[in-house]
Amino acid sequence: MRFIRSPKKKPSKKELLRRIAENGFLWLAVFILAAGAILYIPAAISAGSTVGTRELPIYSVDTDRKQVALSFDAAWGNEGTRTIMDILRKHNIKCTFFMTGDWVESYPEDVKFISSEGHDLGNHSETHPNMSELSPDEIKSELMSVHSKVKQLTGVEMTLFRPPYGNYDNNVVLTSKECGYYCIQWDVDSLDWKDYGTENIVKTVLNHKNLHNGSIILMHNNAKYTPEALEAIITGLQNQGYELVPISQLIYKDSYHIDQTGRQIHD
Repeated sequence: MRFIRSPKKKPSKKELLRRIAENGFLWLAVFILAAGAILYIPAAISAGSTVGTRELPIYSVDTDRKQVALSFDAAWGNEGTRTIMDILRKHNIKCTFFMTGDWVESYPEDVKFISSEGHDLGNHSETHPNMSELSPDEIKSELMSVHSKVKQLTGVEMTLFRPPYGNYDNNVVLTSKECGYYCIQWDVDSLDWKDYGTENIVKTVLNHKNLHNGSIILMHNNAKYTPEALEAIITGLQNQGYELVPISQLIYKDSYHIDQTGRQIHD
C-alpha cells in the first residue's frame, strides 16, 4: 500500500513570530551563559620577571616619559655622602640609596637624613655577599636583617633591592620578590668606582650608549670623584631633556613583564 503524505501547511504569520521569539530567547540564553563563563575565568598574574627559564631583575623601564633615575650604592664609608646630599638638594633631585646593613649600623644618622630628604631607601643586603652563592633562606636573612634595621630607624618599609656586585640568579630574584622586593639592576654604569677621574665619570654617563628614557644609573656614595662629577651629570642630563626621579617613581608596580634585556614593560 502506498502512503501519500499530506502537504505541509504553511505556518501562519503568528506561528512564524512565535518560532522566531522562541529561537531568539534560546540564543539569548546561550549568550548569557557564555558571557558568564568568561566572567568567571580567573585573572592571570599581571606581573612577571621570567624570560624563558630565567628570572630577571629590572635593568631599565620602557616609558614614553623622558625620565631617568640616579642611584647610589652605599656599602663602605660615608665621606662623600653629605656633599652628594647637598648637591641633590640644590637641584631638588630625589634619587635612590641602596644600603647594606653594615652601612646602616655604621651611619644611622645618614640613613635618617637621607630618608628625611625624601629619597628612596633601598636594600643592598646585610653583609654584601655574592647572593647567588646563598640558599633561599640565607638570601631572605640577608634581606630581612637590613630591612628591620632601616624600619626601626626610619619607619620605612623598603621595597627596592639591588644585589651586591649585580650578582643574582633565579633564587635571588624569586626570593626577593617573596620578601616584597623589586629586584633592581642598572643599564648605565658610571664606573665611578674605578676612580678614573671626574671628567671620565661625567662623559661615561652622559654619552653612554644605553642612556634613554627609563634608564637606571649606577653610582656610589663613597667613590673618590663622585661628588665632583654629580653636579655636571645632573645638569648634563637635564640639558638632554631628562627629568631625574627616584626608582620607586620610575618603575611599574604591577601589570608588567620584563624582556630579555631586563627592560620592564607595562602590559
